[in-house]
Amino acid sequence: MKFLVDENLSERVAEVLVENGHDAIHVRDIGLERAGDPVVMARAEAEGRVVVSADTDFGAILARSGNRAPSVILFRMAGQRRAWSQAALVLANLPQVAGDLEAGALVVIEDGRVRSRRLPLIPE
Repeated sequence: MKFLVDENLSERVAEVLVENGHDAIHVRDIGLERAGDPVVMARAEAEGRVVVSADTDFGAILARSGNRAPSVILFRMAGQRRAWSQAALVLANLPQVAGDLEAGALVVIEDGRVRSRRLPLIPE
C-alpha cells in the first residue's frame, strides 16, 4: 500500500512502513512540510496514497468535500505514542482495513479501537 505521512508524525513512521514492504513517504521528503492540508490531500489523491496523520482536520476536509479519495488513517489517542508504535498500529490493523482504504475510507485509530467509514462521508 502507498502512504503519505503527515508532518505531525515522525519521519520514522514512514521508514517503518517502508521496512515492512510498503511505499511510504513523509511530507518532508517531497517538500510539503509546511503545506496546507488541502495540498497534502491533493498530492495523496494524485499519487494514490493513504494519508497517515494525527490532524483531525483531514476528517473534516473529507466530510465537507464529499470526495471518495484520498483515504486517511487518523490517530486519535489520549497518550502520545512513539513513531514505531504508531507504525506498528497501522501495520497490525492493515489486514482488517485494507479493503476499505483501497475503496476510499477514513480509518480512525483510537485507544483500544479502530473505526472505518467508507467515503464519501455522509453526516450522521
